[in-house]
Amino acid sequence: MRRLTYAEIDEARHSRGKTALLFLTDRCPVGCAHCSVDSRPDSPRIRDFRLFEQVVEGLCASSYGLIGISGGEPFIERRGLSYATERLRDAGKDVSIVTSGVWATSADPPEWIKKVIRRCGCLILSTDVFHAAALPDQRFIQAARAIAGQDVWIVTQVVDDEKAGALATGLLERALGKEWADHAEILRVPLLPYGRAADLFQPIATTPGRRFGACHLVRSPVIRYDGSTSACCNEAVILGRGPSALRRQCDDADELITAFAEFDRHALLRAVGDVGPGVLTLDPRLHDLADRRFKSICDLCWEMVDRLGDRADDPLIHSVANLRTGALG
Repeated sequence: MRRLTYAEIDEARHSRGKTALLFLTDRCPVGCAHCSVDSRPDSPRIRDFRLFEQVVEGLCASSYGLIGISGGEPFIERRGLSYATERLRDAGKDVSIVTSGVWATSADPPEWIKKVIRRCGCLILSTDVFHAAALPDQRFIQAARAIAGQDVWIVTQVVDDEKAGALATGLLERALGKEWADHAEILRVPLLPYGRAADLFQPIATTPGRRFGACHLVRSPVIRYDGSTSACCNEAVILGRGPSALRRQCDDADELITAFAEFDRHALLRAVGDVGPGVLTLDPRLHDLADRRFKSICDLCWEMVDRLGDRADDPLIHSVANLRTGALG
């Protein structure tokens, strides 16, 4: 597999039809306070492997060239992760996995883990003060060495603050030496006000609806191991939050491909991804949302989908979407 930097992943996520996310499991043994999906050691995991195989086959048959794998902690699903990465690789897909490195309990991980790593373009390896509260530094160090040892790129994901960045730099130097940048990069990401992380946002800042720009990530659907499929990258949707119009239940690969096509041609979702919900408040049916304040672009999008989500081919939305974003001033 070719190495994938985060810039390449981000470019794919900003392009329609290039990437999708496989939500492999709800379960995670780490229990970080900033988890946006509230994954726990006793959360659900794959039960119907036949259905899961159909989910993977649908992804293999799709047009998406890059498939991310997340959860929960993907590495607790040995059978599912091994199957998915092998099939996706054989189908010519690029693969990335988001992991805490909880699996790196020794300096030399099991061969099945090495095989999974080798099938990936990169691993997004998280570490910050929240992970450090549950995982010893040595776990990250051993994970980073195992990934680099398979010549796979490491994207070290941390919360967006100076302390977390310094922590990651120090750990990478301990793991890979002064030349760690030959093997890894550091990605700072904001906390999301969902799952357990919602308790960290007091109070939550809000923004007027008209000020929100395009959400390119609405172009990247999420597929859960049980066939539940959502139109965008917000994993809360796949777990049942937000409007039902953003979700489909797929029982085989063909239904999954159909769901992808429905999401792709949905007028409102395309407009949110191309020009943003702020511009859409020019629509008289949505104009009252222009000055209403929202804690996130997702909450505004959900409100719009609740109102108009059943109008997949709405001519007025198509017209508003063709306006320049600058029309709002």
